[in-house]
Amino acid sequence: MKKYLITLACFTLTLGLLFKASAQTVKVAGIVELSGPGTTAGTNFNNGVLLAVKEINAAGGILGKKIEYNAADTQTNPGIAKSLASKAVDDGAVLVMGPVYSGSILVSMAETKKAEIPNVIGGEAAAITQQGHPYLMRCSFTQVSAMPKVARYLKETIKAKSVAVLYVNNDFGKGGRDMIVSALNKVDIKVASEISTDQGQIDFSSAVLNAKNSNADVLFVYTNEEESARLLKEIKKQGYSKPIIGETTLANDKVIELAGDAANGVIAHVGLTPDAPNQTVKEFAKKYLSEYKEKADHNAMKGYTGMHAARALFEKAGKFDAKSFAQVMHGGSISAKQYPGVLFDVTYDNNGDLDRESFFVKVNKGKTEVISTLQPIK
Repeated sequence: MKKYLITLACFTLTLGLLFKASAQTVKVAGIVELSGPGTTAGTNFNNGVLLAVKEINAAGGILGKKIEYNAADTQTNPGIAKSLASKAVDDGAVLVMGPVYSGSILVSMAETKKAEIPNVIGGEAAAITQQGHPYLMRCSFTQVSAMPKVARYLKETIKAKSVAVLYVNNDFGKGGRDMIVSALNKVDIKVASEISTDQGQIDFSSAVLNAKNSNADVLFVYTNEEESARLLKEIKKQGYSKPIIGETTLANDKVIELAGDAANGVIAHVGLTPDAPNQTVKEFAKKYLSEYKEKADHNAMKGYTGMHAARALFEKAGKFDAKSFAQVMHGGSISAKQYPGVLFDVTYDNNGDLDRESFFVKVNKGKTEVISTLQPIK
């Protein structure tokens, strides 16, 4: 009997300690691409989240609770991403970070919507936030807001009259193609050719030949990082000499590393860059380099700013409640002075899409240089 009572007391104590630990923490689930074609994007996004979690926990957590963060690998597979989102719900996560790839987001977000869990996503496909998920929040520009900026740059700075559009044939690429074509039409720039490529494509010889044969003034590229690097090498090999313009995935450090000299001269519109002329960004870039021994890219900044933004919104809401989170997010703003981790002042619309400063960068001697700063749309 005595042995039984001791065992019962130990069991009760253990349960009590576990309950106390649970009461002092809050679960955040990462659903990210840690293998497969999205490895670079997902790993960097996850690293950014981890750095933000480290900082937030060191400062006392969110609403007095430390973050318990666990990341799971989607393998860049939408079906796996959906299953992981369901598991995050079952595990009691109050927030889901990721995925980054739009195709995975479009299926996994159904689980967070049904469970009413805030979901910070790294994808840019316009269709994502048009699905009516009230708890979805971007940490990057949507194609709807980014592409008009690109079109204006092509019209006013490059003076282009015709553009060949080369894109990757997935949800991300097709969304970008639709938005850039629409934006070009609105500024009276002719789309000379639309060139479809595949995710993971190795040989870009025919794609580049098609671009050359289009006789367009500019080649606009909208592909994932690894494909962008292979494409740029082929462009150099074939001696294509027209301006090459794109978005973030054309001019980040991974592309430059893989493409080498072939990346020089590329111009891209970027929503986030560690080279931004901003002291808060410079401090982040220094911390990231110290933590991971490599330079941050836009995906790392997405994860970092997204986690800090979620913290700010939970604190504005005053509780871990999805409806309150959505209420303070929609039409709301976060000040970088009050929450330095968001890096820039940011505002959100009623779909969870954001607006803040953005930049045009040019690759010169293997490094990106900011050549223009664009202010938020008022």
